[in-house]
Amino acid sequence: MTSDGELLDELLQLAAAGGTEVEVVADPAAARSRWAAAPLVMVGTDQAQACLRARLPRRPRVVLVGRSGPGDPGWELAELIGAEHVAMLPAAQPWLVDRFAEGVPGSAGAVPGRVVAVIGGRGGAGASVLAGGLAVTAARGGLHTLLVDADPLGGGLDLVLGWEQIEGLRWPALTEVDGRVDAPALVRALPSRGDLVMLSWDRGDLFNLPAEAMAATMDAGRRGRDLVVVDLPRQLDDSAVIALQAADRAFVVVPAELRATAAAARVVAAASLHCAELSVIVRGPAPGRLKSREVARALSLPLAGTLRPEPGLSRGLERGEAPASSGRGPLALLCQRLLTELNDLPMAGAA
Repeated sequence: MTSDGELLDELLQLAAAGGTEVEVVADPAAARSRWAAAPLVMVGTDQAQACLRARLPRRPRVVLVGRSGPGDPGWELAELIGAEHVAMLPAAQPWLVDRFAEGVPGSAGAVPGRVVAVIGGRGGAGASVLAGGLAVTAARGGLHTLLVDADPLGGGLDLVLGWEQIEGLRWPALTEVDGRVDAPALVRALPSRGDLVMLSWDRGDLFNLPAEAMAATMDAGRRGRDLVVVDLPRQLDDSAVIALQAADRAFVVVPAELRATAAAARVVAAASLHCAELSVIVRGPAPGRLKSREVARALSLPLAGTLRPEPGLSRGLERGEAPASSGRGPLALLCQRLLTELNDLPMAGAA
């Protein structure tokens, strides 16, 4: 609420940075019909006296906002109009962006999205296929899903889904990201089909992904999506640790082989330091008839599931068919069950 054009322009820019749309009114008379229902009210200092005269009912989440300088209204006037905060620009810009962002669906104040991580117990274990299958299955079920490729040596998760020709940002374009990311803007910029969006590597030069970029991406995913699926590298760098720490549940995919189990033991030792909800998925076939429960027992992890051989899966991937896209077969059934069980877990970091 303001009739100060310069102040309005600055507040609109901050609202855009926070990823939310606003309704603009010039004075208390125009605001009265919206006053009670709005999740947040910003009152310009130019309208503070008018609000006092209008005797608008007191309500929570009112901010008195203006520019620093002589004659700042301060807390006395804020208390008279029922404002909980006084925000003076330019110093209050970051704080105001956060306040605007709290009104975005899926942001702070709303239910955050779930995060599930997948990591291979050895190279070629099938972790990327499982991650893709989980994301595709979630999107088929109506969940707004973000699939994150955190493995720079994996060749690009867009190839697993057959999305290499879909335009959108890849990791190299986001390496300078630090702090809060506008979740709706990120979703619009990434490759997408339906309810599924993906952040993947390209086939360009290899570089270290800054931990700040991953942290900002995970924060945006939590705020803007129902589910975030992360495909992790076996050797955890700083950015992979950030993603793993955000996970509500993590799966280690291990082929039913003795050497694969031995290799996975080191992966498990590193991953278990950062995620309490770690379990194993054993992928067949088992040439030496090693049982899934024996693999889980050797790794001292709970068994989350067994993935039976699916002869047509590899052929479909080579043709550009996304894993589990048909909704049938062992992979699709396993993904459906894992996603159902995920809803019964407490959120990561919850008391």
